[in-house]
Amino acid sequence: MRKEDKNQLINVLAQQIKGSNYFYVTDASDLSSETTNQLRRLCFKQNIRIKMVKNSLLKKAMERSGRDFSPLYDVLNGHTAIFFSETGSAPAQLIQDFRQRTKNPKPLFKGAYIEESFYVGEDQLDALAHLKTKNELIGDIISLLQSPARNVISALQSGGGKLAGIVKTLSEK
Repeated sequence: MRKEDKNQLINVLAQQIKGSNYFYVTDASDLSSETTNQLRRLCFKQNIRIKMVKNSLLKKAMERSGRDFSPLYDVLNGHTAIFFSETGSAPAQLIQDFRQRTKNPKPLFKGAYIEESFYVGEDQLDALAHLKTKNELIGDIISLLQSPARNVISALQSGGGKLAGIVKTLSEK
């Protein structure tokens, strides 16, 4: 590959990294072409972009992106595939689902960048798979905040009905 082509590839990858709040770095080596195609199809169905990259090009793209990705530099060895997603947990769920379907331990999770945080190591995959989205967290907070208000309103409504019944009974006597 010519130097100009590499430069262009690094710039495109740097823009993708800069524009993404969620990406995973994995090892997808030793997958057959058929298995790799299955993985790509599954990624396409779940709106996850997958890209096989050379580690040196990925590191240069991370450096050019303008953010500090140094915690991920140590995992850039072997064969690397990078997953880009719109949600933080989708690639982790996809990796776990793919492993169960194919009975293959690959792709191995190397690391991830999720909303300003770094996750490194295979042991982080399960936690990432159960990570809630921003909208789910907002929904949980709203329901927790509404719960006490609902209890107060319910108590006032039931108490008001009882009070009206007592006043009506007393007025009839």
